[in-house]
Amino acid sequence: MKIITIKCLILIVLSIFIISCDESTKETGNDSETQDIDNSVDDENSDTETSDEDLEQSDEVVGGFVVKLNAPKTSENDGYTSIFGKIYDGPTPQAIVWEPESTSGNCTLYKPRVPFCEESCGGSAVCVEDDVCMNYPKSLSAGTITVKGIETSDGKTEFTMSPISNNYQSADTHPYPAFDEGGSIELTADGDTVKKFTLTSFGIAPFVLLNETIPLKEDSPLTLSWEEPSVSDQTKVHIRLDISHHGGSKGKIECVTLDSGSLEISSDLLEELLNLGVAGFPTIIVSRMAVGNYQSEYGIINLSVSSEVEKEVLIDGLTSCTDDEDCADGETCQDDLTCS
Repeated sequence: MKIITIKCLILIVLSIFIISCDESTKETGNDSETQDIDNSVDDENSDTETSDEDLEQSDEVVGGFVVKLNAPKTSENDGYTSIFGKIYDGPTPQAIVWEPESTSGNCTLYKPRVPFCEESCGGSAVCVEDDVCMNYPKSLSAGTITVKGIETSDGKTEFTMSPISNNYQSADTHPYPAFDEGGSIELTADGDTVKKFTLTSFGIAPFVLLNETIPLKEDSPLTLSWEEPSVSDQTKVHIRLDISHHGGSKGKIECVTLDSGSLEISSDLLEELLNLGVAGFPTIIVSRMAVGNYQSEYGIINLSVSSEVEKEVLIDGLTSCTDDEDCADGETCQDDLTCS
């Protein structure tokens, strides 16, 4: 069976920022397929100037930085560590409201709701609630960022990143991993529109999922197992199970748990999710993360150090496809990438 991988890493990681900051997950939710560090909207759409006197501290996440372990894809690939980030003057609006439906243990089932605005919000805003538009935020510079605790390709453990169109990204090919487990990682901004700040987090062990397959059945719980880290009190494991995202997501299960080596998703939650519907190439994403944050004048800025595994989910009766040749005789490949 073919697997379609998620190509846009940045779309995933900002949802990680928000979950990490508020594990209770607000009713407005955060869909990793609609969340984007770079909103793909030109900053000129947000032309309102804001003075320090006008600012009120917000507990909303307004961006941050991701240090990500990218595991080797083949035996000839060594893997690498990447670092990038972006900061805005406010939270990113979401076009989908994810509402909690059921909770069991450390996991919650969410269902999507799409608000309706009778008057168009235009290209510079999003309909976030019925007849409520929210403007896209403006990206900001925090000046030069000094990074400590991440090894470079030439063995140094300190380097700088300068904003390019208010985007921060290291151009170096950092090794895998580029830090010691439990070691300190520190980012210090010398300040610009965003005032000086320091973010700290910790190095993590690469995440290794022990499940050879991920079968979903209505009458059976799903137990996930992984290699425990040497330092477990600094990390948590985040799980996102969405089995219908290629057909327009009908629901998802999200879990946040201690990094203790295993988690069980109840059969009740799985049955609810399966009953909402499936689409082709369902996957589960399991991530280990250590997160630090800083309360800036615009809102919370996160530093997330993460390692994730995305794995195919097996569902009885589901055959995924990209064209008719993937299907049995008499079946065709549907828009949701399933054979029928």
